[in-house]
Amino acid sequence: MRRAGPRLEERRREGPSLEEPTIDDIEAFRRAVLGLYEREGRDLPWRRRVGPWAVLVSEIMLQQTQVSRVEPRYAAWMERFPDAASLASAELAEVYEAWRGLGYNSRALRLRETAKICAEFYGGVPPADERLLLELPGVGRYTARAVLAFAYDQPTVFLETNIRAALIFHFRPGGDRVGDRELESLAAAVLDRGDPRTWYYALMDYGSWLKKREPNPTRRAAAYSTQSRFDGSVRQARGAILRHLGDRGAVAIAEMAAESGIEYGRLDAAAAGLERDGLVVRDGDALRFAD
Repeated sequence: MRRAGPRLEERRREGPSLEEPTIDDIEAFRRAVLGLYEREGRDLPWRRRVGPWAVLVSEIMLQQTQVSRVEPRYAAWMERFPDAASLASAELAEVYEAWRGLGYNSRALRLRETAKICAEFYGGVPPADERLLLELPGVGRYTARAVLAFAYDQPTVFLETNIRAALIFHFRPGGDRVGDRELESLAAAVLDRGDPRTWYYALMDYGSWLKKREPNPTRRAAAYSTQSRFDGSVRQARGAILRHLGDRGAVAIAEMAAESGIEYGRLDAAAAGLERDGLVVRDGDALRFAD
């Protein structure tokens, strides 16, 4: 395959640079990014000029979850809940069943709550306004700006792991603990404001491509953190509870502890968190999905 942009071995030899990129630097970077995208860009279902609601669904699903896990679930989800109204009227048990396998299950609840708001106040689509998007459950700064770029072609500035990798590798080689404020400044400088949608898809794919060929540049970002251990965690217990509820409709914590081998105390803590999140209702030791 032809190399995309500056030779990787040359970038490895260069030291850190704190100067702002020149016009030539920016143009060379854009050629590298868009050239790779033209040759090897990923054909993902949420990139096919889908509507704003479908874009929001994809962004919520992609939070802390790999593309390879989201892609098959996304297609099935959109077939089952094609619009905000259909999700807003669904029972929580049905919503969780469709979400199963994606993890971080409170996102499914937040997405259903967002669907209710969009269906009632915004004609079934997320609003094209960052302030209003941030008022939706489960929508943070990154998600709001990504929706504006991908659904409404607005030239917003945002970061995620692959974008950080591309910017650090090209503009801060050798740098360590590179902060997001600095990276956002770089992202704004290189942004194609005429077509932000295509640009961000290309930039994410380029960062992903780099990470397969280089020691992950994202590790040098100040925002980088490793994921906590799953086995033995409360998060594992939360998932186990929701799976049991999906299979049976109701479950007793003591019975589940005996069957699963997960400590009662960890299941009890997980159940308390799920109750606070509005996912389950608890009556003594018995749990069921919230309405």
